[in-house]
Amino acid sequence: MTSILVAPDSFKGTFSSVQVAQFIAAGIREEGLTAIECPLADGGEGTLDVLLLALNGEERFQSVQGPLGHKVNARWGWIAEQRLAIIEVAQACGLHLGGGNPTDAFRASTVGVGELVIAAVELGAEKIIVATGGSATTDGGQGAIDALKGHENALAGISIEVLSDVTVKFEDAAKVFAPQKGADLATVDLLNKRLDHVADLYVELYGRDPRGLAQTGAAGGLSGALWAALGAQLFSGADYVLNLIGFDELANTADSVVLGEGKLDSQSFLGKIVGVAARRVHDRPVLAVVGSTSLDGAEICTLGLSRVWVATNPSELHDSGKALSRWVNTP
Repeated sequence: MTSILVAPDSFKGTFSSVQVAQFIAAGIREEGLTAIECPLADGGEGTLDVLLLALNGEERFQSVQGPLGHKVNARWGWIAEQRLAIIEVAQACGLHLGGGNPTDAFRASTVGVGELVIAAVELGAEKIIVATGGSATTDGGQGAIDALKGHENALAGISIEVLSDVTVKFEDAAKVFAPQKGADLATVDLLNKRLDHVADLYVELYGRDPRGLAQTGAAGGLSGALWAALGAQLFSGADYVLNLIGFDELANTADSVVLGEGKLDSQSFLGKIVGVAARRVHDRPVLAVVGSTSLDGAEICTLGLSRVWVATNPSELHDSGKALSRWVNTP
């Protein structure tokens, strides 16, 4: 029987990757094909859920400072056997917690992320995974680093692995992402100057300059801050998650692969899950179901996709599963 690996990312703000996989798989099965559900994440929102599922971890909650100073009850993950903590930046300072205007885009802070790191250390973490996507912040990670002051001894010897869903450099974080967070052109200019100042501060304090390095611009420079101040290792979130769940092996056993994410656009070429996963599939069709797309046919082909369906609700996701099944079975 023809089998299809259903491996979508979340549709941000609407459906989790688990839900998207379920909706598409249901349509595939109605057509008599086998659907293998494999929810994905790329270091952005939803990474916590995917890793908790893959590692059989437990969900925890911690009251931390949100991006604009109010308290939020942030979810994080704990895998006791491995003394491993999973922190999703969006839980502490996500876009949904920001104000979406220039003033708030400038003042949004990553303090809450630092507080989550402290909670993990106090529980006995030996390794911390930080998934950086979906933040409301462009503070260069200064809020998080300030929150960690006084905990340097406790952090010594702890491995920190930062997952990024983009390849953007520290100095480019404001111009690439801040407009999505509510910044106007004047605010972007101010944020650029602050990032430069913060980078100089990291050089002075830690002897490491995050500028010029790929992936240091994630979460408004937070990834670069963790690299500079704590010696964190930086990883492509997409590749990291794909390796951890054994994506290549699963793809090699399927007849075709269907990927998915909320929006297919130019950033899909910059470390987003669809582009990364598509490049890892060989000798079989790679399809995609997305909430929207701004790519033309040539760009879709360059991304490694044979066909794209647009779906925005459970019914359409279900129907896309049926449609792509018929496409796969057409000689």
